[in-house]
Amino acid sequence: MNRILIAEDEERIASFVRKGLRANGFTTVVAEDGDEALDQALSGRFDLMVLDIGLPGRDGFSVLREVREARIALPVIVLTARDSVRDTVAGLEGGADDWMTKPFRFEELLARVRLRRRTAAREPEATVLRRGPLALDLRTRRAGVRDSTVDLTAREFVLLEMFLRHPGQVLSREQILSHVWGYDFDPGSNIVDVYVRALRRKLGAEHLETVRGMGYRLR
Repeated sequence: MNRILIAEDEERIASFVRKGLRANGFTTVVAEDGDEALDQALSGRFDLMVLDIGLPGRDGFSVLREVREARIALPVIVLTARDSVRDTVAGLEGGADDWMTKPFRFEELLARVRLRRRTAAREPEATVLRRGPLALDLRTRRAGVRDSTVDLTAREFVLLEMFLRHPGQVLSREQILSHVWGYDFDPGSNIVDVYVRALRRKLGAEHLETVRGMGYRLR
């Protein structure tokens, strides 16, 4: 994962990110508006995109939506001045893999880029995860139960992937929050429980077991 698309219209920030990534061995291209960002993202020439939400023309949410609807397996790190929980949730629900707010430290951005690279290196491009009647295609982002295809949201997809990679292991709510959402929620939030219930409705309640006081486990 060495080719990175930077979708950022503020020249100072784009230059800062571009120079920093290049100094660390990455090849970078800057897109200054949403239309250009979308064209570049759909080209298949990039391994990751750093995406601003407040782009001229087509905004970042629109770019992200079009990329995911095209089923392009492109990791996306959103880098934006928008810091509301509502925007963050909308971005992650829309298919972003990570979310950072400005102002930011380049060291943190670099660490997140490297994390995505390590994750991609561990995953063969056409991997299909299977456990009993459940299947998850990481390339097409499709889930299946026996012979039926199941539609999942972006967060449901990542949550199911986590369970399939750790079959039989009890996953705590804190582990799930950290992996699936990538940023801190209020410890009292019930967001994990809500998403587990959604997966049970779509996949069958028998596949996900509640371990009282500990978390959840894929049977």
